[in-house]
Amino acid sequence: MRTALEPLRAKALKKWQEMEQGNLPVIMVGAATCGRATGALDVVSALEEKLKAMGKEAIVRQVGCVGMCYHEVLVDISAPGMPRITYGGITPDLGRDLLEDFFVRGNIRPDLAVGSTGAAHLDGIKRLAERPELNQQVKVVLRNCGHIDPSSIDDYLAHDGYLGLAKALEMTPHAIIEEVKQSGLRGRGGAGFSAGRKWESCLQVKSDQKYVICNADEGDPGAFMDRSVLEGDPHSVIEGMIIAGYAIGANKGYVYVRAEYPLAIRQLRRGIAQAKEMGLLGDNILGSGFSFELEIFPGAGAFVCGESTALVLSIEGKRGMPKPLPRPRTTEEGLWGKPTLLNNVKTFACVAQIIHHGAKWFSSIGTPKCRGTAVFALTGKINNCGLIEVPMGIQLRKIIEDIGGGVANGRTFKAVQTGGPSGGCLPSAMLDLPVDFDSLTEAGSMMGSGGMVVLDEGTCMVDIAKYFIDFTLDESCGQCIPCRVGTEQMLKVLNDICEGRGREGDIDLLVEMGEAIVAGSICGLGQSAPNPVLSTIRYFRDEYEAHIREHRCPALVCKAMIRFEIDPDKCKACMLCLKACPVGAITGAKKTPHVIDQALCTKCGVCLEVCPDRFGAVVCLSGAPK
Repeated sequence: MRTALEPLRAKALKKWQEMEQGNLPVIMVGAATCGRATGALDVVSALEEKLKAMGKEAIVRQVGCVGMCYHEVLVDISAPGMPRITYGGITPDLGRDLLEDFFVRGNIRPDLAVGSTGAAHLDGIKRLAERPELNQQVKVVLRNCGHIDPSSIDDYLAHDGYLGLAKALEMTPHAIIEEVKQSGLRGRGGAGFSAGRKWESCLQVKSDQKYVICNADEGDPGAFMDRSVLEGDPHSVIEGMIIAGYAIGANKGYVYVRAEYPLAIRQLRRGIAQAKEMGLLGDNILGSGFSFELEIFPGAGAFVCGESTALVLSIEGKRGMPKPLPRPRTTEEGLWGKPTLLNNVKTFACVAQIIHHGAKWFSSIGTPKCRGTAVFALTGKINNCGLIEVPMGIQLRKIIEDIGGGVANGRTFKAVQTGGPSGGCLPSAMLDLPVDFDSLTEAGSMMGSGGMVVLDEGTCMVDIAKYFIDFTLDESCGQCIPCRVGTEQMLKVLNDICEGRGREGDIDLLVEMGEAIVAGSICGLGQSAPNPVLSTIRYFRDEYEAHIREHRCPALVCKAMIRFEIDPDKCKACMLCLKACPVGAITGAKKTPHVIDQALCTKCGVCLEVCPDRFGAVVCLSGAPK
């Protein structure tokens, strides 16, 4: 089968080399959803118009998410005889200026450069490999994202694409599964179960029909890893799914992707069509006699459909609700009652590389307990937000301080929430914790879908717990009482605490309810829903106690417990706050210190924002007035 693939690869490699080594400059623009949200398509148009106006020829390509979302819009320029230079924060006007300087004046604009791929510094431009936010990352899942045109199967083939499939088709299904088992790959969807064992259990079930499903319908609104992989490297998932189908004896696969990801669906649809056209998908793949069809199923973005049985029911056209216990595993009885292998986007994206490079290669990354890499959407109160991929076992501190560049605006780190809405919040004392499935779970959090939200001292931990419980309550399918009723009751208690109605015993009540929900819920959503509450009580119990016993919010967030006052000794009577107050709660005159009427004040904080820093007359206080 590798012989059958070779002509396709040779053609693709020739095209890539002609582009890379040709006489035309190559300009690549990060145009995934994150880039487009900051104007990438306008930048592309501006670059193309400027090139035409200058009478210059260049190849302008749209690539996927580069990962450095804090530098969007990102533009790479590779000129003949020069290393590739990455530029950040490019607007249409800056893009035009950049091309004028680069190609006409010979000024490579170090002031706009993020880094270069050269072996040495280039006119003051650092090498990308020297940047601390990049040199600790290991790209496996994201290896092609931001580097190839995701709409081109030739680009993928030129970067070892489909070599894993060609090799797999020359192996026995048992040999493939053994390779996956030896690699130590664990499902990247959150549970962390051994992928090889899961595949093996599906292979062992005898059936006239089996299915492969890729769950790409992330219900976590803060995480975008799966979408970014589909947008930036769709063939990595397609190839992994074909290998999985061959390994378990399935001839049909579905990619379950939320309908709100139009770009991901478009890239997937194009990728499937290209793979079929080249004989890499469909009937008699590479002349092997194995056939596999792949279909896209748009989902509705329901968080509960991350649970396997709910997802299966959704594809069948039914309401997405987890099946009650006891229930057979989907590997035994899944889609339309047939054995079904269900894995996450990131899991499938690892498979082809494991087969191509071998299990030892993958298992050499990470730790003995958790092999390979972890992909996170790093966000929150952090300087370098974006998409990162790190070896399993890396410390939280290295992610937050080195890769993330530390807490934004010079503020103090308070906590990090990992694993999406059902993850736990870990304090600064846990910064040396290794990031892997088991360590995070033991600490009261989880790997989950790969979200990582950094919180600073301005975050109220009771309020953040309330926020996530509100989300999981809204996403609950309502089928089982512990999840449906329990999360609602927890939210009521948390609302009381945040609004100054907290009572002694509320904290113990929250713990009791949380543990009951974990024990009694029938699916992973309910079983993990209390994590934000239980973890914040575990590590930040003093904040709960301050709210209940002192009617004080230490972070000055909960409106019922804060008030704004004007220090008469500092007030210069500039009237800025008086004019800005939307409800007329501030009175005073020129040369007369202003006063806030607490009965009228809505605690919007506008007065604090407009008061000049040099005066500092407006203050936010918590607790009862003295």
